[in-house]
Amino acid sequence: METESTRQQKVGRQLQKDIAEIIRRQGMSAYGGAMVSVTSVRMSPDLALARVRLSIFPSDRAAAVMTAVNQQSRSIRGELGKRIAKQMRIVPELVFAVDDSLDYVEKIDELLKK
Repeated sequence: METESTRQQKVGRQLQKDIAEIIRRQGMSAYGGAMVSVTSVRMSPDLALARVRLSIFPSDRAAAVMTAVNQQSRSIRGELGKRIAKQMRIVPELVFAVDDSLDYVEKIDELLKK
């Protein structure tokens, strides 16, 4: 995997803040009471695609939350467009994925306790 340029990283960090705020505004009720946080945003070199990693708690609701997020991705992208219209010419396409690194850490902890 190639490294991201400084611009990709800066845009990614800003989109992470904006998307997190949009999801927070929708509230936990929009996601069946699950807590959703944006852990990272990776930008494509042309800044046309943003890969958004979401951490979902409790993790057993991840599938339902991802369905809800994907159904709302157009409205999330629209809201994002309003926020970044002055900074960027195009609003990146959003691709959401579950960040299960916390589950992995938890699993390792359990194995180490044995």
